[in-house]
Amino acid sequence: MPITVTAPRGVLTPAGEREILPQLTTALAEASGLAGNPGFTSMIGGTVHVLAPEHVYAGGVNRPVVMVELKLPDIGLPTTEARAAFIHAATAIVERLTVDGHDDNDTWVNILNARDGAWGIGGNALTNDDLIAAITAAV
Repeated sequence: MPITVTAPRGVLTPAGEREILPQLTTALAEASGLAGNPGFTSMIGGTVHVLAPEHVYAGGVNRPVVMVELKLPDIGLPTTEARAAFIHAATAIVERLTVDGHDDNDTWVNILNARDGAWGIGGNALTNDDLIAAITAAV
């Protein structure tokens, strides 16, 4: 379940650049109700993209937006409440890991779902049933 963080250089603190993905991984596991499940946690990965400030825009103008994008199978965060919990947690994490003065309105979180069988690891397309079996086996 890839998490992509895109931020203008200088908005995330140096510690924030290192800590944002581990903290978002924990937040996703908690929002999914699978905190502590090694099978689920092992399927979460991500990247941090730090761009030149002049390359980040919102509303057609240069703005210091931090974007958190999560891609996961249909079974992940299946309820509105679970999605809202992740969005709230991700925004709070960004707030803690950015420089003073970063506005929460400049933190955007987007959740995208892959259809059943349209998600995979190691060249294997995994169905929702495959993923549930892997997560359950790890308990």
